[in-house]
Amino acid sequence: MNTDPITLEVLRNALQSIAEEMGVTLTRTALSPNIKDRRDCSTAIYTPGGELAAQAEHIPLHLGLMPTVVKKVLETFPVRNLAPGDTIMINDPYISGSHLPDICVISPVFAGNRLLAIVANLAHHVDMGGTVPGSMSTTATEIFQEGIRIPPVKISSGGRVNNDLLKVLAHNVRTTSEFYGDIQAQISANQIGGKRLEELERKTGTETLKHYMDEIINYTERRIRAALKNIPNGTYQFSDYLEGDGITGDMIKIAVRVQVEDEKIIVDFTGTSPQVKGPVNATRGVTLACAYFAVKAVADPELPPSEGIARAVEIITPPGTLVNPCFPAPVAHANINTAQRITDIVLGALAQAVPHKVTAAGTGSMSNFTIGGRDARHHYYSYVETYGGGQGAKYDQDGMDGVHVNMTNTLNTPVEVIEMNYPLLVEKYGLIPDTGGPGEFRGGTGLAREITVLENATVSISTERNIINPWGLQKGIPGRCARCFIKMPGSDCKEIPGKFTREVPKGATIILQTAGGGGFGDPLRRDPAAVRQDVVNGLISETAALEDYGVVFNEALQVDEDKTRKKRNG
Repeated sequence: MNTDPITLEVLRNALQSIAEEMGVTLTRTALSPNIKDRRDCSTAIYTPGGELAAQAEHIPLHLGLMPTVVKKVLETFPVRNLAPGDTIMINDPYISGSHLPDICVISPVFAGNRLLAIVANLAHHVDMGGTVPGSMSTTATEIFQEGIRIPPVKISSGGRVNNDLLKVLAHNVRTTSEFYGDIQAQISANQIGGKRLEELERKTGTETLKHYMDEIINYTERRIRAALKNIPNGTYQFSDYLEGDGITGDMIKIAVRVQVEDEKIIVDFTGTSPQVKGPVNATRGVTLACAYFAVKAVADPELPPSEGIARAVEIITPPGTLVNPCFPAPVAHANINTAQRITDIVLGALAQAVPHKVTAAGTGSMSNFTIGGRDARHHYYSYVETYGGGQGAKYDQDGMDGVHVNMTNTLNTPVEVIEMNYPLLVEKYGLIPDTGGPGEFRGGTGLAREITVLENATVSISTERNIINPWGLQKGIPGRCARCFIKMPGSDCKEIPGKFTREVPKGATIILQTAGGGGFGDPLRRDPAAVRQDVVNGLISETAALEDYGVVFNEALQVDEDKTRKKRNG
């Protein structure tokens, strides 16, 4: 069959639109604020062989690892054994996946009796059992402590939901109602995806639609290979560290060697530290997602996401290391921290080849904040949220303030939603001045959230860049580090480590301040008008304007050009 470029583009957008509608269905029908408000979920469409054909613009980490999940599931449930109305669920990272709260739901789509495609979605559930509410203990030493593991199992057969299976799973989580509601939302999302694909197939015909799904993948492969030609051939190395695993504060090295060879790129993590005792070990699926993201972001950010990217990128992850651990190492916080560091080091390596296509280091963590326990009615609750920080600056643009970077893309939970759904009081929420790294282009600022618990609770915090600042580029200054504090009733505020799990009494206040992004370029080259605007907007102080940027203001807060020139010239 010949391929028409116009039809290719029309069907590519049609498939992405279906994936987006799946995401809308999931968020509008979910029960937990983590999915319906924060949108901690992702949706995608695959060929009958499990190759990614289209995805919605959701969470890069989810979207990058879901293809490995789908392919592993098809090994357990070959396509010849699937039937209309079947739906499979899985959350086991060691079969393929991220961490236990992320449940993937996969459904085949048929045209008559022929398999047309596969639809899938992944959503972060607020509790999957384990030692602490939210299933995100920073002190877990094996995956059994993190919650219930679900191998690939049919949640429905022929359209009939296996309620006995759901009952077993719900019996092992704290937030039973949210679990039922969110699973049903995931099933509904796949149903709408299947319905829309069937409608599209009736317009195009089965063979035409399947042909163009394959051609979308081929088109992506051609584009990524062409884009890689614009990166100079060579070998580029970079390394950075995680600041402990939650059990000890020992630095954990992540190293990468990126080799560019014309239309191919090899990303080799040899030299990375062995897997660790605490829950920051990243499964190979997570590592693949990070590497694909970084290469795509540098080579061709507008590249249509599909299996074609993987064909041009070879990734080496030595077994038994932090980036490919052996069972039963705990993994809950790899998504939160290790994924961000993996992405940073691949970007850091590529910055040596194409510095104008890479941002300085961002906030460096998804900064997880989990609080759980029982409310005044003795009902279990689990508040789960990841916080943004500063985005690293690039050669012609400031970093964004208080946003998620790299492998995550969730919204924040509105203060009103937190206080309506949980026994929590949000004392403060906002950006932190002077946290973005100074530069000709300024790094984004971090943010702070201060929460008081209104009932006894268990708190888990997991963040990074408390010790090692987010690096700048081209004479840009690093961003400011993250900090965490706790204030017990009747006590002074005390600083705590970036990875922290403990029970706290009613009235305790926890403060999480995320890191800023690194700056790009010499701060003394920054436009004084831009510095003044940052001061007016409360993003930097007058002191920082003078000391970091050499900008002097008069009493009316206008730039004194003569004094600024003298200050900058030394």
